[in-house]
Amino acid sequence: MAWNEPGGNSNNQDPWGGKRRNNGDRKGPPDLDEAFRKLQESLNGLFGGGKKRGDDGGGSGKSGGFGGLLGIGLVVLAAVWLYSAVYVVDEQEQAVVLRFGKYYETVGPGLNIYFPPIDKKYMENVTRERSYTKQGQMLTEDENIVEVPLTVQYKISNLQDFVLNVDQPEISLQQATDSALRHVVGSTAMDQVLTEGRELMASEIKERLQRFLDTYRTGITVTQVNVQNAAAPREVQEAFDDVIRAREDEQRSRNQAETYANGVVPEARGQAQRILEDANGYRDETVSRAKGEGDRFTKLVAEYRKAPEVTRERLYLDTMQEVFTNTSKVLVTGNKNGQSNLLYLPLDKMIDSGRSTSAPVTGAAASSNEANARAAADLQQQQARTRESR
Repeated sequence: MAWNEPGGNSNNQDPWGGKRRNNGDRKGPPDLDEAFRKLQESLNGLFGGGKKRGDDGGGSGKSGGFGGLLGIGLVVLAAVWLYSAVYVVDEQEQAVVLRFGKYYETVGPGLNIYFPPIDKKYMENVTRERSYTKQGQMLTEDENIVEVPLTVQYKISNLQDFVLNVDQPEISLQQATDSALRHVVGSTAMDQVLTEGRELMASEIKERLQRFLDTYRTGITVTQVNVQNAAAPREVQEAFDDVIRAREDEQRSRNQAETYANGVVPEARGQAQRILEDANGYRDETVSRAKGEGDRFTKLVAEYRKAPEVTRERLYLDTMQEVFTNTSKVLVTGNKNGQSNLLYLPLDKMIDSGRSTSAPVTGAAASSNEANARAAADLQQQQARTRESR
């Protein structure tokens, strides 16, 4: 039965548990001051004390309510402070703590606490590699414009320097990268930037950039610099392609010329060496022959002095043998009695007939032997006539 139905509320109580009063004065909802007062009493009990409130005195009730609100506020503030003061540093991170704006310590991984607002912390990932990409038009050493895309990979090596020494160190990194890139490209020819010179150029950019960052003490270490495929601006791309094709044709012609030279030069060197060897051999042969002739003549003189007639006859016979060996026909025009009969000796046929006796006679060789035989018969007849005339 509802509390406000007639006869349904015998205890004459309101919904908040209070008894109704006469003259229409009924007790309403609980007073907020009373609720705060009860909370304050509970807190005083927890913290070990506090004056007990008397039954009377409205002023003391109001002061007790204000004190309760203040305690709640302090508890809330303490909880908020504690929540913000306790922090966890990950395995890949470090934290720098400043106390009164001055460097205090560098905190490693784990659960840590600091004391704001007198302390201030900066926490960063010091193991993750970060990257920065830049692309722009550069003027090369030979006054050509090229577009060079560049990627820089870096990480934080000293968090204290990264936080304290430079304002916005990553902006400083970008500006230092632009300076190093323009310096290296400006001192490099265009064909080196576009072709095989990119690796060397990337190494020079990394070295110069790291030197800038160390000078600024940014706490950043550059791990890698990648120079991607550079290209000419779109406005001059066609002319640039023509230049590249012409350079390729030049390189191809040069390679062909080197190939031809590699084939011709060794051959010419071989021929020259062969000529030198032949000349050296001819020289050695001539010198040796001359020495042999000289030695032979010396020995011949000694023999001539011992027996002049015999030596003279022997020299004559050797000379005639040498001459007749290379002569196919011999004419004899005289004899001891002063007769001038002509004697013909066909030595070539006689030599051929002598060779044919040691080989089988067939075909043309047989006819040649017959001719030689007739020639020998004629010679014998002629010699017989010569003897008869004597």
